[in-house]
Amino acid sequence: MFKKREIHFPRLTYPTRWIETGGDRVEEYIIPEDEKGRVLDELYPFEPVPGLGERMFDLHEEKGFQVREFRVLRGETMDLLVSPYYFRSGGTVIDWMPASFKPGGTLERKIRGESLSILTVSFGPKEACH
Repeated sequence: MFKKREIHFPRLTYPTRWIETGGDRVEEYIIPEDEKGRVLDELYPFEPVPGLGERMFDLHEEKGFQVREFRVLRGETMDLLVSPYYFRSGGTVIDWMPASFKPGGTLERKIRGESLSILTVSFGPKEACH
């Protein structure tokens, strides 16, 4: 009787390529290096926005990476900011921690433009929690 209405967010204007992932296909944007700062600023949901040269820690992969290595994928309804390890372990921007973050820790981050914060709790290294 009532039709569920999905919100579709606009796409980025960059070309894309399709990546095969275990029987599925994912669309990835091809973003020029000189545009990455602008894209990061547009898609990063927390304050402050890290610099492209900063290092972050991916909770899923339990490895560090340089922010400029990020990737952007197109989901069904929106663009997804993901870590360079996304295709191995699934880390999206919500799983990016400061480089000093230690597994087993907690981190509170303010959502940009909101008075809300999100609390991330890590249960420790993979060996300890799997």
